[in-house]
Amino acid sequence: MCEANAYIVEDEKEILVMEAVDRVEPEEDGVRLVSIFGEQKFIKGVIHSLSLVDHKVYIQPR
Repeated sequence: MCEANAYIVEDEKEILVMEAVDRVEPEEDGVRLVSIFGEQKFIKGVIHSLSLVDHKVYIQPR
């Protein structure tokens, strides 16, 4: 499986916000995360970076 986990990056700390992320959808005010189970979360922020080898999405809050 190639799902990623999504983290918010604050003060150089990684805070897990969702596991098994299937889709990352940019929106006007932030980022929508959708898991393989259909769970959705909206985060006010921008994509900070991706670690494809480690299956991690890092989001910088606004």
